[in-house]
Amino acid sequence: MNAALLLLVLACPARAAEDKALTRELQALTTAFHGTAGVYARELKSGRWAAVNADGEFPTASWIKVPILVGVFDKIDKGELSYDEKLAYRSTRAYNDGDVLAAFKDSATITTSKLVWLMESVSDNTAALWSQELAGGGPAINAWLAGHGFNHTRVNARTPDREEQHKKFGWGQTTPREMAELLVMIFEGKAVSPAASEEMFRVLSRTFLDQESLSQLPPTAHAASKQGAVEHSRSEVLLVSSPKGDYVLSVITKDQSDVSWKHDNEGYELLRKVSAAAWKHWGG
Repeated sequence: MNAALLLLVLACPARAAEDKALTRELQALTTAFHGTAGVYARELKSGRWAAVNADGEFPTASWIKVPILVGVFDKIDKGELSYDEKLAYRSTRAYNDGDVLAAFKDSATITTSKLVWLMESVSDNTAALWSQELAGGGPAINAWLAGHGFNHTRVNARTPDREEQHKKFGWGQTTPREMAELLVMIFEGKAVSPAASEEMFRVLSRTFLDQESLSQLPPTAHAASKQGAVEHSRSEVLLVSSPKGDYVLSVITKDQSDVSWKHDNEGYELLRKVSAAAWKHWGG
């Protein structure tokens, strides 16, 4: 999909009917939040939408692993990387003691497919940084994003000339609308190639982190998702297939007052409440 076409897609929801009842509910939830929140939701078939601060810029935290995934599959599609390729792990790559990959023995091997699965399913940072490198680094991923109409979503970490953005936003930056529409692009088979999109969607449908937004869906509902969390921010983007149809939802915060890591963190509670509201309106 070229940039002009994607920009048209991103603009289309604004011309579709707003779900004013859902917007009012989202406004009530986010107004009471101690920090800044952004929400974007769209029902795919009808185009109905609801949004609060949908085009504000936020830190991606682990949301950046979705663009990284696209970057890896872009390399695979070009024949520059194999999905079944065995990669040799080095202990110098360890980023977090809690990462699954960081517990690997030096010189152990892992396939590209398992590497991206770890990056998305358990949000393994060691796997993500390695995947970012395999994708050609931040410049290559950012070039793909810019070339496909994503004007705000960027990788900042380990990326030349983005030091100031890294200080402000961390690993990456995005908007609720752009991250949601990137997930829609994957769902509709328009990211990289139909085959690449299909596999990316499968990978994003296998998350281990189902305690927040996904916990508000019945277990029979299918969802592809990505979660993110740093001290002052909590986020989740998901594309849900329900009996009534498909919808996308992204919720993200910044400048949170509550920086705890407990289940009742205000950001986590907002994710659950917004997800429950969207399911009530469009899913259940």
